[in-house]
Amino acid sequence: MQPIRLLSAVEQTVAHLCEGLQRGHWSGRLPGVVRLAAECGVSKGVVRAALQRLEAEGRLSARGLGRSRSTAAPGGAGAPRRALRVGILLHEGRHDRQIGYFVELQHALDSAGHVAFFTRKSQIDLKFDLPRISRFVGETPADAWVVVSASSEILSWFAAQPVPALALFGRRSGLPIASSGLDKVPAFIDATRQLVALGHRSIVLLCRKMRRLPQPGRVERAFLAELAAQGCRVSAFNLPDWDETVPGFHHLLGELFRTTPPTALLLDEPMFYFAALQFLGQRNFLVPQHVSLVCTDDDPAFEWCQPAISHMRWDSGPVIRRIVRWASAVSEHRTDLKQALFPAEFVTGGTIGPVRPG
Repeated sequence: MQPIRLLSAVEQTVAHLCEGLQRGHWSGRLPGVVRLAAECGVSKGVVRAALQRLEAEGRLSARGLGRSRSTAAPGGAGAPRRALRVGILLHEGRHDRQIGYFVELQHALDSAGHVAFFTRKSQIDLKFDLPRISRFVGETPADAWVVVSASSEILSWFAAQPVPALALFGRRSGLPIASSGLDKVPAFIDATRQLVALGHRSIVLLCRKMRRLPQPGRVERAFLAELAAQGCRVSAFNLPDWDETVPGFHHLLGELFRTTPPTALLLDEPMFYFAALQFLGQRNFLVPQHVSLVCTDDDPAFEWCQPAISHMRWDSGPVIRRIVRWASAVSEHRTDLKQALFPAEFVTGGTIGPVRPG
């Protein structure tokens, strides 16, 4: 269960004033500090702090010392911004909540005056079932949604809803939905070329179902195209299908290493990377002597690993700032469907090496 976040007196007062503004409780001018303090049941200092925050966010206009604040006309220039309840629907709840940039995102939205929360269920908990997701979303009070690493089907549904939504990563290409994500194509091409230069021809990419079906995603297509451009034979072996469960993942690894093992694995997420590393260790496969490993994402744990892990690195700052800008647009009743991509780079580490003869 998601821990309850207690709002400060200032935050509660801001929310109360925002609600009154949205309902048209005050027209033109707000009452003075003394009257608002009595109405809200808080001190004058709390009211002043709340009013200052609303001014900074553009929802109120100061009219000079000793004069009450004025409200803006709804929908016009300088339309009042509202504090949003932003629901964050994660791909995999328990694991994702521990990832640093999701915590950064929640804090950034909170700092911008909104209330961001992780939903009590993730897409995995809801079994990626659209009717379940639609019921769950309908039962969860939110003014806007951030949907993490979702399939095209799920994002298509969110795009058709009246409540604004933004896709963080996921299969959003071609959909009328705002997004913030990564351009990993150059990093994938770089990693593939380096592996081929080291003699690798049997390279396998393990990624989630939504990245493979109904057809490979943009980066997966770039990976397969680069293999072909480097003269490698390309087949389903390079991008295998598998049951997206813990037993399914280990069954796939068992099948891959049963007869003619791949010489290099690209693993789409850190948890897949560490699970594969444990699998190989239990079977006396050495990294990189017997098999090279690359993680196509980043993780703080990598900083503690020796040899350094070959992975794809990116700056979370621009990704998060894009989401905060989108939330600001929603709070000002503006439409923002921009799809923004930010670059990732391949970091060569000690987990890739030349193919051993024989």
